[in-house]
Amino acid sequence: MEFAKRMNHFSEGIFTRLLEIKRERLEKGQAVIDLSVGTPNIPPAPHIITALCEAAADPQNYIYAVNDQSELLQAASTWYKQRYNVELDPKTQICSLLGSQEGLAHISLSIVDEGDLVLVPDPCYPVFADGPLLAGAELYYMPQQEEHGYVIQLEDIPADIAARAKFMLVSYPNNPTTAMAPEQFYVDLIAFAKKHNIIVLHDNAYSELVFDGKTCGSFLSLPGAMDVGIEFNSLSKTYGLAGARIGFCVGNASVVSVLKKLKSNMDYGMFLPIQRAAIAAITGDQSQVEQVRAIYEERRDILCDGFSRLGWHITKPEATMFVWTRIPAHYKSSEQFATDLVNQTGVIVTPGSAFGPSGEGYVRLALVQSQEQLEQALQYVEASGILNPNN
Repeated sequence: MEFAKRMNHFSEGIFTRLLEIKRERLEKGQAVIDLSVGTPNIPPAPHIITALCEAAADPQNYIYAVNDQSELLQAASTWYKQRYNVELDPKTQICSLLGSQEGLAHISLSIVDEGDLVLVPDPCYPVFADGPLLAGAELYYMPQQEEHGYVIQLEDIPADIAARAKFMLVSYPNNPTTAMAPEQFYVDLIAFAKKHNIIVLHDNAYSELVFDGKTCGSFLSLPGAMDVGIEFNSLSKTYGLAGARIGFCVGNASVVSVLKKLKSNMDYGMFLPIQRAAIAAITGDQSQVEQVRAIYEERRDILCDGFSRLGWHITKPEATMFVWTRIPAHYKSSEQFATDLVNQTGVIVTPGSAFGPSGEGYVRLALVQSQEQLEQALQYVEASGILNPNN
């Protein structure tokens, strides 16, 4: 059998190996604490679950949704106005996504042709690169370096590359580096995009998971942003709806329109009860947002303070549900450290190399386990001696 050449861009790699080790440990009855995949374990607020259950109990809601319900679009418009002070036309500037991942995987198909150039961060959330590759694009990696606070240096992008680029992906607060970008970066980004006629996609999935009293807004709130780009947002982390797959593409009407056209040929819309849950989440009581933020901040402190006490000094992230840090100095490979860590302690983390070339030398830890589990992970790591270079 012969398969599509595009699949040569993808491999199972380290994730498959780590999952296999996890499976083997569980079969032997050994402990596993999984801090690798960013799967939120905080459930939705009761009023969201009630809205979902009530809608699911109605037999009429099992037809094809086909389109976004007008109430959902209006709710998203109101949400963006109240939360981000961004005006959106619900009819032309909002499109639901079956989770941000789905949108990121497909939007390149509506923008780029085979051979077009796309700018992606490095390191980056894998689908930022995978989506353009599925569309046959050529990638140019924009380094996110520690010495620059992991903020892309737009002036370092070669002029000939910028002239060819059709599309660029940017995301702050950032996964995996956890960095936030200053407002001036977005001012410069808009000017850069206008100068080179580049469409911008800003992923804003972590705007509510910002710690230490800091806040985060929307790229689209800045003058000129709506002229050059769109923003993706997600209800997965903030509202505990990861498995329900709810996201939004908002912003430039032309870009939103072409994505809607693509999706109309790919799916039959979001399940109506899930649309009701989304409406309940963004229009209802928002106290859960602060509660979720506080939980992740507490988990961050437990993990970072704990590892620092053990000699693995980790700078606390200012945002997201992740920790991004250099591997212990006596290791040279992030994949080797992650493999040894799970074999010796049962604690699973993601090697930075999984996020692109600039990720080597780092690991990402997801704050997706309870306080008790995180404290247990610290005990397992301490007992193993893996952080001791003389071990």
